Amino acid sequence: MTLLSPTQLDAVDRLLRDVARDIVMPRFQNLADHEVVEKAVDDLVTIADRESEERLAEALLDILPQSTVVGEEACAANPSVQDRIGDGAVWIIDPIDGTGNFAAGRAPFGLMVALAVEGEVRAGWMFDPLGDRMSHARLGEGAFIDGARVQSRGSGAAAPVAGISLLFMDQDKRKRTLERAGDRLTMVDIPRCAAEQYPRVVLGQNDLALFERTLPWDHAPGVLFLTEAGGTALRADGSPYRVTDRRTGLLAAATPALWDMGARILF
Repeated sequence: MTLLSPTQLDAVDRLLRDVARDIVMPRFQNLADHEVVEKAVDDLVTIADRESEERLAEALLDILPQSTVVGEEACAANPSVQDRIGDGAVWIIDPIDGTGNFAAGRAPFGLMVALAVEGEVRAGWMFDPLGDRMSHARLGEGAFIDGARVQSRGSGAAAPVAGISLLFMDQDKRKRTLERAGDRLTMVDIPRCAAEQYPRVVLGQNDLALFERTLPWDHAPGVLFLTEAGGTALRADGSPYRVTDRRTGLLAAATPALWDMGARILF
């Protein structure tokens, strides 16, 4: 069970679309220099991120009273906010995933929300406002794109198509990863946006996606979406992804067989 009624599920869908229309898109390719700030190396935040998170948080708490919120920007301001992620019903918010792309005025980027209950992700949404694509999943009920149920499938390529993120890896790990991939994988550019990467895996554009940093707002909706579509997302040791687990490293694959193949190559 998602904990949400059909009416509440629809309300989350409408909320993401409304926030994208009212807050995010008016600022796309229209940001002043002072409206973009570097939180850390290779990690930006814009005024649209902050306003989006504020609007989403307020409305999500109205949709599900007695829930709490863990948002990316709230955690950036106060890291202890993340400690509540396993307690009760929690909305996990990435107000703009792919902020670097958004700030540069290019695609892709998206809005991401997940609902976790006692640390178990029950529902997730990833909205691409440029493509007007809503990717949604409910635990035990399947994965959907724009309301149509989807099943994850591989690309069929002889060498699996892999989007490997070397971001946040140290130099030695980057070197090892590239050496292991060698010519056994068909390497493609990453979108630098999990809200785009997970649908690429489900839709057969990519067979594999390797992530180093696995923060919950970046991965909670996508992992649920992929696994409900029949794909697999596991740590290097084969353990499942949990939003309460702060380890790094995650391999996503279009099918369990492709995960096994990718793990043999990469790990």
